[in-house]
Amino acid sequence: MIFASDLDRTLIFSKRAIEEFAVPEGLALTPVEKKDGSWVAFMTENSYNQLKELSSQGLFVPVTTRTTEQFSRFVIFAKDIKIKYAITSNGANILYQGIPMKEWSKQLRARLKLESVTQAELLSRLERESVYLDGVKKQAEEWFFYFLLNCLPSDLERKSIEDLAAKSGWRISLQGRKLYFIPQAISKGNALDFICQLEGVKTVAGAGDSILDWDFLKNCQHRFVPNHGELAKHLAHVSGGRTSILTINSGVRAGEEIIQHFYQLIHTNPIFLS
Repeated sequence: MIFASDLDRTLIFSKRAIEEFAVPEGLALTPVEKKDGSWVAFMTENSYNQLKELSSQGLFVPVTTRTTEQFSRFVIFAKDIKIKYAITSNGANILYQGIPMKEWSKQLRARLKLESVTQAELLSRLERESVYLDGVKKQAEEWFFYFLLNCLPSDLERKSIEDLAAKSGWRISLQGRKLYFIPQAISKGNALDFICQLEGVKTVAGAGDSILDWDFLKNCQHRFVPNHGELAKHLAHVSGGRTSILTINSGVRAGEEIIQHFYQLIHTNPIFLS
Protein backbone atom coordinates (compact mmCIF):
# COMPACT_ATOMS: atom_id res chain seq x y z
CA MET A 1 0.00 0.00 0.00
CA ILE A 2 1.08 3.55 -0.71
CA PHE A 3 0.31 6.30 1.79
CA ALA A 4 0.23 9.61 -0.09
CA SER A 5 -0.37 12.90 1.65
CA ASP A 6 -0.29 16.59 1.12
CA LEU A 7 1.87 18.34 3.69
CA ASP A 8 0.97 21.98 4.42
CA ARG A 9 -2.16 22.25 6.57
CA THR A 10 -2.71 18.49 6.28
CA LEU A 11 0.15 16.91 8.24
CA ILE A 12 2.42 19.91 8.79
CA PHE A 13 1.45 23.35 10.08
CA SER A 14 3.13 26.74 10.04
CA LYS A 15 3.09 28.99 13.09
CA ARG A 16 0.28 31.01 11.52
CA ALA A 17 -1.75 27.87 10.81
CA ILE A 18 -1.22 26.63 14.37
CA GLU A 19 -2.40 29.95 15.78
CA GLU A 20 -5.48 29.81 13.55
CA PHE A 21 -6.81 26.80 15.45
CA ALA A 22 -7.09 26.23 19.17
CA VAL A 23 -4.18 24.07 20.33
CA PRO A 24 -4.66 22.18 23.61
CA GLU A 25 -2.38 23.49 26.33
CA GLY A 26 0.68 21.34 26.76
CA LEU A 27 0.43 19.66 23.35
CA ALA A 28 3.98 18.66 22.38
CA LEU A 29 5.08 19.91 18.95
CA THR A 30 8.07 18.78 16.89
CA PRO A 31 9.75 21.26 14.49
CA VAL A 32 9.99 19.90 10.94
CA GLU A 33 10.81 22.82 8.62
CA LYS A 34 13.68 25.26 8.88
CA LYS A 35 13.93 28.51 6.92
CA ASP A 36 16.72 31.07 7.28
CA GLY A 37 17.89 29.34 10.43
CA SER A 38 14.51 29.39 12.17
CA TRP A 39 11.91 26.69 12.71
CA VAL A 40 8.76 27.67 10.81
CA ALA A 41 6.53 24.56 10.69
CA PHE A 42 5.60 21.78 13.08
CA MET A 43 3.83 18.48 13.67
CA THR A 44 2.59 17.10 16.95
CA GLU A 45 5.12 14.86 18.61
CA ASN A 46 2.76 11.90 18.24
CA SER A 47 2.30 12.63 14.52
CA TYR A 48 6.02 12.77 13.98
CA ASN A 49 6.71 9.52 15.81
CA GLN A 50 3.91 7.63 14.07
CA LEU A 51 4.89 8.96 10.63
CA LYS A 52 8.46 7.83 11.27
CA GLU A 53 7.22 4.32 12.10
CA LEU A 54 4.74 4.32 9.22
CA SER A 55 7.44 5.20 6.69
CA SER A 56 9.54 2.28 7.91
CA GLN A 57 6.69 -0.19 7.33
CA GLY A 58 4.87 1.18 4.28
CA LEU A 59 5.62 3.39 1.29
CA PHE A 60 4.91 6.99 2.34
CA VAL A 61 4.87 9.54 -0.50
CA PRO A 62 4.74 13.28 0.31
CA VAL A 63 2.65 15.16 -2.26
CA THR A 64 2.96 18.95 -2.38
CA THR A 65 2.41 22.04 -4.51
CA ARG A 66 5.69 23.37 -3.13
CA THR A 67 8.68 23.59 -5.45
CA THR A 68 11.50 21.11 -4.94
CA GLU A 69 13.59 23.82 -3.27
CA GLN A 70 10.78 24.68 -0.86
CA PHE A 71 10.21 20.99 -0.14
CA SER A 72 13.89 20.61 0.79
CA ARG A 73 13.30 22.84 3.82
CA PHE A 74 11.51 19.91 5.48
CA VAL A 75 14.60 18.63 7.25
CA ILE A 76 12.82 15.54 8.56
CA PHE A 77 12.81 13.92 5.12
CA ALA A 78 16.55 14.37 4.76
CA LYS A 79 17.40 13.04 8.19
CA ASP A 80 14.77 11.25 10.24
CA ILE A 81 12.00 10.01 7.95
CA LYS A 82 13.38 8.20 4.92
CA ILE A 83 11.27 8.41 1.76
CA LYS A 84 11.72 6.72 -1.60
CA TYR A 85 9.58 9.12 -3.62
CA ALA A 86 8.23 12.64 -3.26
CA ILE A 87 5.91 14.57 -5.56
CA THR A 88 6.65 18.30 -5.74
CA SER A 89 5.50 21.29 -7.80
CA ASN A 90 1.93 19.95 -7.86
CA GLY A 91 3.07 16.85 -9.75
CA ALA A 92 5.54 18.46 -12.16
CA ASN A 93 8.41 16.71 -10.39
CA ILE A 94 8.78 13.22 -9.00
CA LEU A 95 11.82 12.84 -6.77
CA TYR A 96 13.35 9.38 -6.49
CA GLN A 97 15.82 9.17 -3.62
CA GLY A 98 15.84 12.97 -3.70
CA ILE A 99 16.65 13.27 -7.43
CA PRO A 100 14.12 14.39 -10.09
CA MET A 101 13.11 11.51 -12.36
CA LYS A 102 14.13 12.36 -15.93
CA GLU A 103 11.69 9.84 -17.42
CA TRP A 104 8.74 11.62 -15.78
CA SER A 105 9.97 15.08 -16.77
CA LYS A 106 10.40 13.97 -20.39
CA GLN A 107 6.85 12.60 -20.55
CA LEU A 108 5.43 15.74 -18.95
CA ARG A 109 7.21 18.16 -21.28
CA ALA A 110 5.90 16.24 -24.29
CA ARG A 111 2.33 16.54 -22.98
CA LEU A 112 2.72 20.24 -22.22
CA LYS A 113 3.77 20.98 -25.80
CA LEU A 114 0.71 19.17 -27.12
CA GLU A 115 -1.93 20.25 -24.61
CA SER A 116 -1.17 23.77 -23.35
CA VAL A 117 -0.16 27.15 -24.69
CA THR A 118 3.00 28.62 -23.22
CA GLN A 119 2.90 30.73 -20.09
CA ALA A 120 3.78 33.81 -22.14
CA GLU A 121 0.86 33.16 -24.49
CA LEU A 122 -1.54 32.63 -21.59
CA LEU A 123 -0.50 35.92 -19.99
CA SER A 124 -0.91 37.63 -23.36
CA ARG A 125 -4.44 36.24 -23.70
CA LEU A 126 -5.32 37.45 -20.21
CA GLU A 127 -4.05 40.91 -21.11
CA ARG A 128 -6.00 40.97 -24.39
CA GLU A 129 -9.16 40.13 -22.43
CA SER A 130 -8.39 43.02 -20.03
CA VAL A 131 -7.96 40.69 -17.07
CA TYR A 132 -6.22 42.59 -14.28
CA LEU A 133 -5.08 40.78 -11.15
CA ASP A 134 -4.23 43.01 -8.21
CA GLY A 135 -1.22 41.22 -6.79
CA VAL A 136 2.34 40.03 -7.23
CA LYS A 137 3.16 37.29 -9.75
CA LYS A 138 5.33 34.44 -8.45
CA GLN A 139 7.00 31.71 -10.49
CA ALA A 140 7.02 28.03 -9.42
CA GLU A 141 10.16 26.78 -11.16
CA GLU A 142 9.57 26.47 -14.93
CA TRP A 143 6.22 24.77 -14.55
CA PHE A 144 3.52 27.19 -13.42
CA PHE A 145 2.88 30.50 -11.69
CA TYR A 146 0.56 32.14 -9.20
CA PHE A 147 -0.49 35.57 -8.00
CA LEU A 148 -0.38 36.70 -4.39
CA LEU A 149 -3.54 38.77 -4.52
CA ASN A 150 -4.28 41.96 -2.65
CA CYS A 151 -7.90 41.78 -3.77
CA LEU A 152 -9.83 38.63 -4.65
CA PRO A 153 -11.63 38.48 -8.02
CA SER A 154 -15.41 38.40 -8.02
CA ASP A 155 -17.18 35.14 -8.83
CA LEU A 156 -17.91 36.44 -12.32
CA GLU A 157 -14.29 37.48 -12.88
CA ARG A 158 -13.04 34.15 -11.58
CA LYS A 159 -15.34 32.24 -13.94
CA SER A 160 -14.11 34.32 -16.88
CA ILE A 161 -10.47 33.63 -15.97
CA GLU A 162 -11.23 29.96 -15.47
CA ASP A 163 -12.86 29.65 -18.90
CA LEU A 164 -10.01 31.44 -20.65
CA ALA A 165 -7.43 29.25 -18.90
CA ALA A 166 -9.32 26.07 -19.81
CA LYS A 167 -9.40 27.03 -23.50
CA SER A 168 -5.63 27.47 -23.27
CA GLY A 169 -4.95 24.08 -21.67
CA TRP A 170 -4.51 25.54 -18.19
CA ARG A 171 -6.58 25.61 -15.01
CA ILE A 172 -6.79 27.88 -12.00
CA SER A 173 -7.09 27.23 -8.29
CA LEU A 174 -7.66 29.87 -5.62
CA GLN A 175 -5.94 28.89 -2.36
CA GLY A 176 -6.55 31.65 0.15
CA ARG A 177 -5.02 34.67 -1.57
CA LYS A 178 -2.91 32.61 -3.96
CA LEU A 179 -4.40 32.24 -7.44
CA TYR A 180 -2.59 29.39 -9.19
CA PHE A 181 -2.33 28.98 -12.96
CA ILE A 182 -1.30 25.40 -13.73
CA PRO A 183 -1.15 23.51 -17.04
CA GLN A 184 -3.76 20.78 -17.09
CA ALA A 185 -1.12 18.10 -17.70
CA ILE A 186 0.53 18.94 -14.38
CA SER A 187 -1.36 16.95 -11.79
CA LYS A 188 -0.61 15.32 -8.46
CA GLY A 189 -2.84 12.46 -9.56
CA ASN A 190 -0.89 11.78 -12.75
CA ALA A 191 2.38 11.75 -10.82
CA LEU A 192 1.03 9.39 -8.16
CA ASP A 193 -0.37 7.05 -10.83
CA PHE A 194 3.12 6.91 -12.37
CA ILE A 195 4.62 5.86 -9.03
CA CYS A 196 1.91 3.24 -8.51
CA GLN A 197 2.72 1.73 -11.90
CA LEU A 198 6.43 1.64 -11.11
CA GLU A 199 5.80 -0.06 -7.78
CA GLY A 200 2.99 -2.33 -8.96
CA VAL A 201 0.74 -1.01 -6.19
CA LYS A 202 -3.04 -0.85 -6.57
CA THR A 203 -4.12 0.25 -3.09
CA VAL A 204 -3.52 3.84 -2.02
CA ALA A 205 -4.55 5.79 1.06
CA GLY A 206 -4.42 9.55 0.64
CA ALA A 207 -4.96 12.78 2.55
CA GLY A 208 -5.21 16.43 1.55
CA ASP A 209 -6.92 19.69 2.42
CA SER A 210 -7.18 21.55 -0.91
CA ILE A 211 -9.05 21.24 -4.19
CA LEU A 212 -5.70 20.58 -5.90
CA ASP A 213 -5.36 17.47 -3.73
CA TRP A 214 -8.52 15.96 -5.20
CA ASP A 215 -6.44 15.24 -8.33
CA PHE A 216 -4.86 12.32 -6.51
CA LEU A 217 -7.42 11.64 -3.78
CA LYS A 218 -10.10 10.71 -6.32
CA ASN A 219 -8.04 7.67 -7.31
CA CYS A 220 -7.32 6.56 -3.74
CA GLN A 221 -9.17 3.69 -2.12
CA HIS A 222 -8.98 5.40 1.29
CA ARG A 223 -9.40 9.21 1.51
CA PHE A 224 -8.93 11.43 4.56
CA VAL A 225 -9.72 15.15 4.53
CA PRO A 226 -9.01 17.67 7.33
CA ASN A 227 -12.27 19.31 8.37
CA HIS A 228 -10.67 22.77 8.36
CA GLY A 229 -9.65 22.93 4.69
CA GLU A 230 -10.97 24.19 1.37
CA LEU A 231 -11.62 20.64 0.19
CA ALA A 232 -13.86 19.89 3.17
CA LYS A 233 -16.09 22.82 2.20
CA HIS A 234 -16.43 21.69 -1.41
CA LEU A 235 -16.20 17.92 -0.98
CA ALA A 236 -19.82 17.24 -1.94
CA HIS A 237 -19.33 19.23 -5.16
CA VAL A 238 -16.07 17.62 -6.32
CA SER A 239 -16.36 14.09 -4.96
CA GLY A 240 -18.91 12.73 -7.41
CA GLY A 241 -20.31 10.52 -4.69
CA ARG A 242 -16.95 9.05 -3.68
CA THR A 243 -16.71 8.49 0.07
CA SER A 244 -14.10 10.34 2.12
CA ILE A 245 -13.48 10.47 5.86
CA LEU A 246 -13.51 13.96 7.38
CA THR A 247 -11.40 14.37 10.48
CA ILE A 248 -13.08 15.08 13.79
CA ASN A 249 -10.26 17.41 14.82
CA SER A 250 -8.91 20.59 13.21
CA GLY A 251 -5.40 21.95 12.83
CA VAL A 252 -2.40 19.96 14.04
CA ARG A 253 -4.71 17.48 15.76
CA ALA A 254 -6.30 16.73 12.37
CA GLY A 255 -2.85 15.87 11.05
CA GLU A 256 -2.33 13.54 13.98
CA GLU A 257 -5.72 11.92 13.35
CA ILE A 258 -4.89 11.30 9.67
CA ILE A 259 -1.61 9.57 10.48
CA GLN A 260 -3.44 7.43 13.03
CA HIS A 261 -5.85 6.38 10.26
CA PHE A 262 -2.88 5.48 8.03
CA TYR A 263 -1.25 3.60 10.87
CA GLN A 264 -4.44 1.69 11.59
CA LEU A 265 -4.78 0.61 7.95
CA ILE A 266 -1.41 -1.10 8.08
CA HIS A 267 -2.00 -2.82 11.39
CA THR A 268 -5.54 -4.00 10.69
CA ASN A 269 -4.67 -5.11 7.15
CA PRO A 270 -1.21 -6.74 7.29
CA ILE A 271 -1.61 -7.87 3.67
CA PHE A 272 -0.89 -4.25 2.70
CA LEU A 273 2.68 -4.69 3.93
CA SER A 274 3.44 -7.12 1.12
